[in-house]
Amino acid sequence: MEAFAYTDINAPLVERCRLGDRRAQAEIYKRYAKAMFNASLRITGDYAEAEDVLQESFLSAFRELHSYKGDSSFGSWLKRIVINKSINCLRNRRLQLVPLADQHDAAAADQPEFSPEGEDLAWRADVVRRCVQELPDGYRVVLSLYLLEGYDHAEIAAILHITESTSKSQYSRARKKLLELARQHGL
Repeated sequence: MEAFAYTDINAPLVERCRLGDRRAQAEIYKRYAKAMFNASLRITGDYAEAEDVLQESFLSAFRELHSYKGDSSFGSWLKRIVINKSINCLRNRRLQLVPLADQHDAAAADQPEFSPEGEDLAWRADVVRRCVQELPDGYRVVLSLYLLEGYDHAEIAAILHITESTSKSQYSRARKKLLELARQHGL
């Protein structure tokens, strides 16, 4: 089997950005802004902060474009900037992971998970989104990075400067709390 080198479809656009082409920068922004805003919002839990993170991330990306080597997609590189800035935003708010003492009853873990069959999925998705936003910062960040952004617990541990077991326990507690909140909202 022959190996193929990775080629980013945005490479020509990125090269134009490196040369200071404002139209190319606007096009990159247009292509990535919504996804990057959503990633930041899932982590920060605050619309205004996510907007600020988005703007700061694009400014940083365009300023530091010389450090982008092209060994991954531009979107992956940009997403890493957005996630790091989102986490820094939380740290500035004094991010505190929820302590072990705040664990919820084990009985909640024994209850079955909700199922979307026969319900209005759009309404349910909106309720779940609101429930995720109600999670404590530490829970929401780990849940978002693991479940929505696709990082594994080792990567989350490195990003948040915590142990891998802390990441796993925060994720487990986040899931339990999310189920609890979903039940409270009628799911």
